Amino acid sequence: MPLPRIGPAAPLALSCVALALLALAPLGARLGWWQYPFGLYRLIPASGFVAVAAVILAVVVLARERSRLRLRGLVMLSVAVVIGAVLVYMPWHYARVRNSLPRIHDISTDLANPPAFSALLTVRAAERANSVDDRSAQLAQQQKASYPDVEPLVTALPVAKAFDAALRAAQAMPGWSIVAADANSGRIEASEQSRWFRFTDDVVIRVAGDGDGSRIDVRSVSRQGRSDYGVNAARIRAYMDALRKRIG
Repeated sequence: MPLPRIGPAAPLALSCVALALLALAPLGARLGWWQYPFGLYRLIPASGFVAVAAVILAVVVLARERSRLRLRGLVMLSVAVVIGAVLVYMPWHYARVRNSLPRIHDISTDLANPPAFSALLTVRAAERANSVDDRSAQLAQQQKASYPDVEPLVTALPVAKAFDAALRAAQAMPGWSIVAADANSGRIEASEQSRWFRFTDDVVIRVAGDGDGSRIDVRSVSRQGRSDYGVNAARIRAYMDALRKRIG
């Protein structure tokens, strides 16, 4: 019995379904239709599986119908393959990153005495965010192993000038919202939201005296989730690089 003929519209439709699932994952979470784990760990992988099916089906259609395909059909198959390939790569990439890094979400340049939050504690409590007090010895070991370059910045600047430079660097960071800046305690607090799921991460910067100069420590903590996909460490690196350039 001959197999039914499948046209190029089928793989294109599948790739569009995969794209819709990917778009719905963060949109539904932001609209309150479901909790973020459903979108992140269910819909996004489902998008990848549907995209795989779209690519495979496009290849099958091309192999079976090559002689009968016109330009329009070839374009439809090409679009299906491109969309499908991109949507296959995205969940694979994030799964690879997640599995290659420790499942931690609290990164600090000072592992023994991390900078403490103050102004942001109320909003974190209201959102039932991750605890900022649960820093075990295992967490410190995992951070050292995965992010050995996350270190404090020691400068010859006096504390007042170092605080001013730290604040200006924080104000210039893209996406950061400064919540508090207390020169007397040497503490700066800020928040940043992710683009798609609107995850909020909080940052606290501590400027303290260090001999004749100053020491600047940074801590970045996610409000939700166990694994941060390396985002907090990357945020600290970006800030420290910007601060070094500002200090000179």
